[in-house]
Amino acid sequence: MTRTVGDYLLERLSAWGVRRIYGYPGDGINGIMGAFGRLTASTADKPDEGMRFIQAGHEELAAFMACAHAKFTGEVGVCLATSGPGAIHLLNGLYDASLDHQPVVAIVGQQKRSAIGGDYQQEVDLISLFKDVAHEFVHMATTPEQVRHLVDRAMRIARDRRAVTCIIFPNDVQELPAAEPPREHGTVHTGIGHTALGQVPAAAELLRAADILNRGKKVAMLVGAGALGATEELIAVADRLGAGVAKALLGKAAMPDDLPYVTGAIGLLGTKPSWDLMNACDTLLMVGSGFPYSEFLPPEGKARGVQIDIDPRMIGLRYPMELGLVGDSRETLRALLPLLEQKDAAGWRKDITGWVDRWWRVMEGRALNPGEPVNPQRVFWELSPRLPADSILTCDSGSAANWYARDIQLKRGMMGSLSGGLATMGPAVPYALAAKFAHPQRPVIALVGDGAMQMNGITGLISIARHWREWSDPRLVVMVLNNGDLNEVTWEQRALGGDPRFADAQEVPAFPYAEYARLLGLEGIRVDRPEQVAPAWDAAFAADRPALVEMVTDPNIPPIPPHLTAKQTLAYFSALRGDPDAKALILASLRETWEHLFPIGKG
Repeated sequence: MTRTVGDYLLERLSAWGVRRIYGYPGDGINGIMGAFGRLTASTADKPDEGMRFIQAGHEELAAFMACAHAKFTGEVGVCLATSGPGAIHLLNGLYDASLDHQPVVAIVGQQKRSAIGGDYQQEVDLISLFKDVAHEFVHMATTPEQVRHLVDRAMRIARDRRAVTCIIFPNDVQELPAAEPPREHGTVHTGIGHTALGQVPAAAELLRAADILNRGKKVAMLVGAGALGATEELIAVADRLGAGVAKALLGKAAMPDDLPYVTGAIGLLGTKPSWDLMNACDTLLMVGSGFPYSEFLPPEGKARGVQIDIDPRMIGLRYPMELGLVGDSRETLRALLPLLEQKDAAGWRKDITGWVDRWWRVMEGRALNPGEPVNPQRVFWELSPRLPADSILTCDSGSAANWYARDIQLKRGMMGSLSGGLATMGPAVPYALAAKFAHPQRPVIALVGDGAMQMNGITGLISIARHWREWSDPRLVVMVLNNGDLNEVTWEQRALGGDPRFADAQEVPAFPYAEYARLLGLEGIRVDRPEQVAPAWDAAFAADRPALVEMVTDPNIPPIPPHLTAKQTLAYFSALRGDPDAKALILASLRETWEHLFPIGKG
């Protein structure tokens, strides 16, 4: 059979090292799917040379899985969808990748070239549609000779700019005979060779940065996703400077939470020690973070600032930095470390470790408070000491993210992520699936609210049931917070808008999550009493198959920010006047406040 453009596309992607493509079939990509069938048959006995199509159940999940593949492997994630509606469905997951600066290539079908512009069925102006999310590179193949440079540029730009790119294939082009570009005027001849990127700023700039940091007496560090590969260097620099370290949510795994000077998450979902750290410091070192909320950073003019980021567009964006160092976080910190003086910051470190110790006692007390029927904080608090050493955690947006940020203590070697910049609902289960495909030997835990579970997590659960026997370690635990409420929005309405809960919008329909998991052949565990929480986690990790743990939790436990403004406080109490759960809310709020004032374990 004649080698087609579809065949060539997969061969070229394979040459770039792509081994999995996440997608959903449709007639707009029949030529590519046919090529997949031929490739799978020809490489059945050559697993190192083959490429696998992973049916995601929905195109949105495919894009989430491609994003998660990039997050958990450092490689380019690739997703595939048919023309029209299939391409449109990719967008939410692609924006998730774009806003979190993850390298993803989207491949989408289109109607025949002869029909384009004719208001044909499923014809959508895909170049315009993808121009924002894939603004670094989006093009349509119209001849076989283009395909080589379109694939090469899409992969290279996605990888080296940490961006989303897109290639559009009309379905008739997919079936054309493959062709290399001829050696003549008007053709392009690209290659797959390595890109050597600048990794370290100039020596003079490193000296300037060291001078600023050496002069600081109370140094704070803020680390994000760009520092995930620099744990050892971050620890060395923090110890040399006597610094405390706060973490943006995407950078949660960059520093172990069991270090006494790590203050944890920052921002609305953050901790009181991180708030205190930023307000008391005189120097800020920000590494690989685009944390957006300036009100949680030092007051402008109070602290000198040095920022390290691989992307010059991010320098000075969140805080008026005195100096920006453009380079790889790990390599830049390595080059900076010998220039830093060992500080005697015993008093500053004592303040920080005192704040951190007190905070964990507050968290323990809050987690052990009663709930109706179960306090959601306890669910996360009991998980922390049970996490296997090489765990990968995924979390959804919503109130689950509050407890993940505050109550989970990640240790060295663990990984974790969620939708950061977009903060969209729905990625936790597809993220977990992609993590398991990439690391089948590691246990994976997805932390999901009931709203997100009903949105697309149930579809992802079907895929888990389909694939789990392929994994060397079958442990994939999906935890569902079943509180019958779109809880994060409910709390935002109360604290930001001063409005009581609006049941018509906020109520989540009842669904038997654990029973459904058992129907699929998975382990299903339902918890509706506090004393069941710890044994449920133990049982889930001991199961011989993936498990869903349905935690029936109290929607009225408030996720109190580390710093409440007067406006937020007034709005909250205004909302209570018309809220049907006002009595329970007041009681829960008083308990949370009590634990803050009188932490557990303090005599």
